[in-house]
Amino acid sequence: MAFLIKSMIGNPLSGMGLGGGGDKEEEATPSDPAKAAGMTREEYEEYQKQLVEEKMERDADFLHKKAERATLRVCLREKYRLPKSEQDENMIEMAGDDVDVPEELLKMVDEDATEEEGKDSLMGQIQNLQNMDMDQLKEKASATVTELKTKAEEKCSVM
Repeated sequence: MAFLIKSMIGNPLSGMGLGGGGDKEEEATPSDPAKAAGMTREEYEEYQKQLVEEKMERDADFLHKKAERATLRVCLREKYRLPKSEQDENMIEMAGDDVDVPEELLKMVDEDATEEEGKDSLMGQIQNLQNMDMDQLKEKASATVTELKTKAEEKCSVM
C-alpha cells in the first residue's frame, strides 16, 4: 500500500530539480558512444580514426613551423654573433635536418641586412649627417679641436 501511494505521489524533490531525479537521465544516455553520436559502430570507429590522423597531421605541421622559426633564430644569432641556443638546435633536430626558413622571413631578414649595410656605408653616414642638427655638429667639432689643442699643449713645451 505504501508503494502504491509513493508511486502515485512520486518524489516531491524530483520536480524541483534539487536532486533525486538522476535515474531518468542515466537511462536516456546510451552506454555506446556510437549510438550517442547517431552512427553505426564502423562509422564511429572511422570517425575516431580520422580525428586521430588529423591531430597527428596538425602536430607535425606545428612542429615543422616551430623548427622553421628555430632555424631563423639560429640564422639571426649567427648574423649578429650571439650565443647559440641549445633549445633551437634540439628543435631543428626533432623536426629533421631538411627544415628551411620560409621565404617571407628570409626576405624580412634580407631587408634588415640591406638597411644596416646602407647605414654602415659612407652614403649612409652622409645621410645621417643630413639628419643631424648642424649646430650640434659644429659644437662637437669645436669641442674636439679644443680638446686636441689642450692635449697637444700639455705634451709639447714649445707650443
